[in-house]
Amino acid sequence: MPLNAPQPDDIGRRRRFEWLLVAAALFFLLLALRLWYLQVISGERYDLQSQKNRTRYLPIAAPRGIIYDRNGEILVGNRPSFTLSVLRQDVVDRDRLLSDLAQDLDLDREFLEQAWENQRYYPRYRPIPLKRDISREQVERLAENGLHRPGMLIEVQPTRAYPHGELAAHLFGYIGAISEEELRQPANHGYRAGDYIGKNGVEKNLEQYLRGQDGERLVEVDVQGEKLRQRVQQPPLPGKRAYLTLDLALQQQTERAFGDQSGAAVALDVHSGAILAMVSRPAFSPALFTDGISSRDWQTLLNDPDHPLQARAISGQYPPGSTFKMVTALAALHDHVTRTGEVIDCEGRIALGNRDFRCWKKTGHGPTNLKKALRESCDVWFYEIALRVGIDRIAGMARQLGLGRHYDLPLDNERDGLIPDKEWKRRRHNTPWYPGETAIAGIGQGYVLATPLQLAVMTATVANGGTLYRPQLIERIEEISGNVLLQRQPAILHTATFDKEDLLALRQGLEAVVDDPRGTGKACRLPGIRVAGKTGTAQVVRMKDDPAEGEDPTEKEEIAYRLRDHALFVAYAPADKPEIAVAVIVEHGQHGSSAAAPIARAMFEQYFDLPATTAPLPGSE
Repeated sequence: MPLNAPQPDDIGRRRRFEWLLVAAALFFLLLALRLWYLQVISGERYDLQSQKNRTRYLPIAAPRGIIYDRNGEILVGNRPSFTLSVLRQDVVDRDRLLSDLAQDLDLDREFLEQAWENQRYYPRYRPIPLKRDISREQVERLAENGLHRPGMLIEVQPTRAYPHGELAAHLFGYIGAISEEELRQPANHGYRAGDYIGKNGVEKNLEQYLRGQDGERLVEVDVQGEKLRQRVQQPPLPGKRAYLTLDLALQQQTERAFGDQSGAAVALDVHSGAILAMVSRPAFSPALFTDGISSRDWQTLLNDPDHPLQARAISGQYPPGSTFKMVTALAALHDHVTRTGEVIDCEGRIALGNRDFRCWKKTGHGPTNLKKALRESCDVWFYEIALRVGIDRIAGMARQLGLGRHYDLPLDNERDGLIPDKEWKRRRHNTPWYPGETAIAGIGQGYVLATPLQLAVMTATVANGGTLYRPQLIERIEEISGNVLLQRQPAILHTATFDKEDLLALRQGLEAVVDDPRGTGKACRLPGIRVAGKTGTAQVVRMKDDPAEGEDPTEKEEIAYRLRDHALFVAYAPADKPEIAVAVIVEHGQHGSSAAAPIARAMFEQYFDLPATTAPLPGSE
């Protein structure tokens, strides 16, 4: 073997070195390929992920559109409020966070846990509100420890504000967090969990206009999720402005006039159908619903025997009582079954078959014509006339004057009332119509039912000479820029043709109701302005759930109240050139003259800017 020949050990070491070089080259080649893949092929994706790790896109709630009255006075607005929220993806220790927050807010931890659980369906990137409308003192306590609570947010959000409390609560309605069921409805496409939506009344029916468009802000955070800085990406767009036909001052005066009484009142512009006031009493506070009504408050409202949630002005159906005598009189005059001067002797009752139909005045009114029958509300005169006219013609006149109609207001639960006729009874009860039922219907009792809104429409139609206008609540909808999106015009539904002499005779009788010392509505008399009106009393049927004789005697006073007659009054003014028509019903008020007419007077005083007066002694009905 030559001396310089490679030794076996050297050959082995060289081969091992060569393999190491190949392995190192392969390693660096794979490393280079990986870096190339991460930086070139997937660079954009990982850059976006890194951005997400240090930024948060948070929504900015848009304020709802403001609701104004006809004069530009704010009826429903917004106010800023503080909301405690959490961003779940940043929360490190959920249990400790909830315990600390409960202590700072002086709340049961269960309340916060329930709020968290109720909103588990929120997207994780959206903050979930745990407590809305917290006080400044609570904000300060929370802020002191904010750096040590990753995921906690204190947001300033617009909250619905009702500056007039319960005023027109049934009309405005209320808002609340959208439910899962509502989210599934096609009409609510675009809403997200946690959004607020109109639940009732104008808030619900004008939702498409009142709802704004949420904005978005970009927030930079550190690795612990603490906010470093923020900037607005997209500002929110407020909802549209809604102008109603209501007159705030008139609405306030009407509600004050009711006091603690239950009932309803409506005021209309007789030449357009614009609703100037609409009151249902008792009422509730819409603010209770804004941030989620508690179970206790909800049960209190539901179990209240006075039913404060009922919108009596449009859903309360009452016998119209003697206010319906206007219908019977016009039907008789229109079909020439009586003359304006015809005299009927009222002896306090009439006999029909084996039954006596009594007048409210037991001794009778004596010789009575149309004017006296209206002025003193003689039942016998109208019994006689109703029997001549017949129920079908009475029903036809009632519909011409706006009773028994649905007006499609932007409100919920509007009822149609009931104007019966022979065909209705055959379909409903499969029995014939009897003459005694005609006599009772002629004075607004029996099957006849009407809402306060319908009674106001009837009165306005008589006042303007026969033009039936659709009641209107929305005057216009505007964008923030002032651009008008919707402008309502008076809508005529029907025009009745009345003989001028017949209409004059009816109006003279209605004026005598208020102006004549013997009139039943003199409590509505005004200085310098002539008022025409009609009182009414609606009988209340004994309820089947009333305590029976022999039960707890402490309930007798309440039973007696619930069985008292309802009091009604309808009127328009000025009598010679009508502008406004009103309808008032006071539940269990007994007499329209003493309970309902003074409320109508207060409404007229406000409308005509008159000083408040003292009501005269009540009349008989």
